[in-house]
Amino acid sequence: MRIRNSFIPVQGVGATTERRMWENDIREWGQFRQDRAPGVGATTASRIESFIDEATERLDDRDSAFFDDAFPSGERWRLYEDFRDGACFFDIETTGLSQERDRVTTVSFHQAGETETLVRGRDLSAETLREQFRDADLLVTFNGARFDVPFLETSFGLDIDTPHLDLMYPCRTLGLTGGLKPIEQEIGIARDGPELTGRDAVRLWYEYEDGDDHALEKLVSYNRDDTVNLQTLADEVAGRLHRETFPESLHLDE
Repeated sequence: MRIRNSFIPVQGVGATTERRMWENDIREWGQFRQDRAPGVGATTASRIESFIDEATERLDDRDSAFFDDAFPSGERWRLYEDFRDGACFFDIETTGLSQERDRVTTVSFHQAGETETLVRGRDLSAETLREQFRDADLLVTFNGARFDVPFLETSFGLDIDTPHLDLMYPCRTLGLTGGLKPIEQEIGIARDGPELTGRDAVRLWYEYEDGDDHALEKLVSYNRDDTVNLQTLADEVAGRLHRETFPESLHLDE
């Protein structure tokens, strides 16, 4: 689904009104006319036209922050298709759940088809993290809004304000609940590396600190699998939500 198909950011346009517009062949911004939009009054029509004028320029400028602010929180998955090529998928591993007491051990990033892992004591720092986030249009995580982002901000003194798609919430919309790995299994996303858990990740880090370099290799592989699979999950989730939002009977242009 493309952003240009969306009217729901406009005050006075809810899901019912938006769907009615689609059913009346107003499938994207360039097709909007009030006389083809039943139930849309003059005030709302003026707001729609103003939104389209500004949003067209913002989309041309790839201003993801504008759309992150404009869309209701439950609809921000709609940003994904337009900003997918500039998305930064990332996942962290830590020694525990406390932002104050525990440490970040590895952080993996997957962007533009390339995957990179930063390791504590080697190349993981506030500056290298800023470099990874600097050019991203959109951050994509699983449970990152509650865990990964605040953990990094606390541990490294960062202020991460890039628009953020946390896949846990659109997964719940689709009835996909639980952690990342059970959801991967449910929808058929395979892993290249061994089956490990967060508890294993903690153990592997301490084994590495005790001198086992092979333990670090396994930890990095696990972290990278988590990160790369986020893109596959995002593709699947965005596709499913598109099909639910745009029923086939509407024959909407993508």
